[in-house]
Order: sequence, then C-alpha cells, then structure tokens
Amino acid sequence: MTKLTSSMPCVIITGFEPFGGESINPSWQAVNKLGDDLIAKHRVIALELPCEFDRSLDVLYKAIEQHHPVLVLCVGQAGGRSEVSIERIAINIDDARIADNANTQPIDKPVIEDAPAAYFTNLPIKRMLVDLQKSHIPAAISNSAGTYVCNHVMYGLLHYIAEYEPQLKGGFIHIPYLPSQAVHHHGAPSMSEDTVINALKVLITAALSTKKDVKVAAGTTH
Repeated sequence: MTKLTSSMPCVIITGFEPFGGESINPSWQAVNKLGDDLIAKHRVIALELPCEFDRSLDVLYKAIEQHHPVLVLCVGQAGGRSEVSIERIAINIDDARIADNANTQPIDKPVIEDAPAAYFTNLPIKRMLVDLQKSHIPAAISNSAGTYVCNHVMYGLLHYIAEYEPQLKGGFIHIPYLPSQAVHHHGAPSMSEDTVINALKVLITAALSTKKDVKVAAGTTH
C-alpha cells in the first residue's frame, strides 16, 4: 500500500454543503469519500465549499494556494439532471433564482468585474465523456453550468487559472440527486452514491492522463 505524503502531486476535488432546503448535498457525500485516496499516483484532497457567493471562492483559492494542485475538479448538485454533466463553459454572471445559504441573492451581477464574458474549461471533456460511457455511467457534455453558485465557482476557478496558474487544470461536474433525495421530488431522476464515486474516479484519471483531447461529437441541437 502506498503511503500518502505531502510531497506527492495532488488533486483538489470539491463538493458543496446542502442548499435549497435539502438536508444533504450529493456532491459532498461523494467527494468526501475520496479524501486521502490515491488516484493515478496523485493524492486526493476533498474540500467542502459553502453554498455562498461571497465565501465559496475565498475557500477555494485558499486551498489552491495551500496545496498547489495539478487539477481542481469542482462538483455540484443538479437536481433534475439524469446523468453526470461535464461542464464546458462558465459565464460571468450571477443571477440567483433563490438566495444562497448566507441569504444573498445577486441578480444580473458579474462574478468578477471587468473580466471576460466566459471561460472554457481546459479539461479534456471529450475523453472524460468517452471514458464514463465506456464505464457504463450515464454522462453528457453540458453547455450551461447555470447562474447560481456552481457557475460562480467554475467561473472563478477558470479566471484564477487564466490569471495566475495557466498550467493548472480545472473544471466543473454536475451530478443528479441521490435516490434518498429524489424520493421527495416526484419524477426526478437519481444516481447512486457508488456510481457517482466511480464516475469521479474515472473523471480524475482521464483528466490527469490525457494530454490531447479526443474529437467526438457531443453537442446539442437546443
């Protein structure tokens, strides 16, 4: 068994605390199980982010500066989605349908003033998609991370990368409800925690091992 040490290259994977009346958040439920794992010879650091516009990026940036990861993979709940969603793009807008956990509700405000309108992830999203499908895990490329705290974090991460650490890989993954949540949302799809954990392992491995992304069609018509 390989002993984990602080000198090993590392990956930060984040999940969120519960929000919107839920008692759990599937992202942290799964991410927390990966903390201190070794994946593709990289130690995994699990980090819980507050579901708050004002604090989430401060917590994330502090962790990046402390641990100097080679990959940051942020994960969030997307109730209503039926598959693992690999986010392609983050936009520079906060437009909250509901208040965050600090009772903050920004409307039509930029994530970062005087910054680009959008950033594309630098992750090999097509390879990640193909590898999930080969593992028989439902997955798709998503072209919208929303306008809530998930998009806020994704945009803030990609802006940090563009400004300070262009060699750092980073992106965002949305996952469905857990079955224990979906039972309270009539007709909502769900995904088991074990499947989500397996998906995250596949995604991390693909992100770390892929130097050039593959070219496969994964767009949408609407």
